[in-house]
Amino acid sequence: MTDVHSHILFGIDDGSYSIEESIELLKKLKEVGFNNVILTPHYIIDSSYTANNNTKRRQFIELKKAVEENNIKINLFLGNEIFISNDIISLLEQDEILSLNNTKYLLIELPFHNQIINLPDIIHEIKLKGYIPVIAHPERYTYFQENYELVDELKNEDVLFQCNYTSITGYYGKQAQKLLKYMLKNKYVSYLGTDIHHLDRLYFIDNFDKIIKSFNKIAGENYFKKIINNCNKLVSSSIE
Repeated sequence: MTDVHSHILFGIDDGSYSIEESIELLKKLKEVGFNNVILTPHYIIDSSYTANNNTKRRQFIELKKAVEENNIKINLFLGNEIFISNDIISLLEQDEILSLNNTKYLLIELPFHNQIINLPDIIHEIKLKGYIPVIAHPERYTYFQENYELVDELKNEDVLFQCNYTSITGYYGKQAQKLLKYMLKNKYVSYLGTDIHHLDRLYFIDNFDKIIKSFNKIAGENYFKKIINNCNKLVSSSIE
């Protein structure tokens, strides 16, 4: 299995505080069956979460070395959870931010409560440059919860969606759970991620079996397997 959304790269954002915490988080993910993890720290313009690629790659190399020293059989890859802005393409060209494992897929975060009016324009520019936008945890955005047609419209524009595993059991509330079920019913979900941050927030790990059973029941085994396979494809060509 591949986790396509995590905040395990230490000292970068509101995720892992230290390399030691990162190691423990990776051990937990390995225990429940993850062999690959894409590290996707936040990149938010005009905030403290603006570590550039040089910083990320330096931390990445250090973490990979620690993983080897601790004999954890897990593959690590780099990416970003990029907060929506008009500057995404220029940031990519300036080597400030990363796509998911250097693919054409961009993990993009939206505001939780304030709808972006010019989102279609930004999406259009991203696609013109050959990238594919993947909206991070759409089930958590309140304006999507209030108007499912907004999700339908994005899907019709070939935007992809990454939902959080824990949303299926109501971790983010009933409205997020309800929207995720709608998206699964309509086969809108392309990717799943843990969005894991810290050792003191291990709901996903503690409820792993329940979460997987819920996805198999609601999405159906074949569709759930397809989503898992989509996640694996993001890293398959990079694994020796």
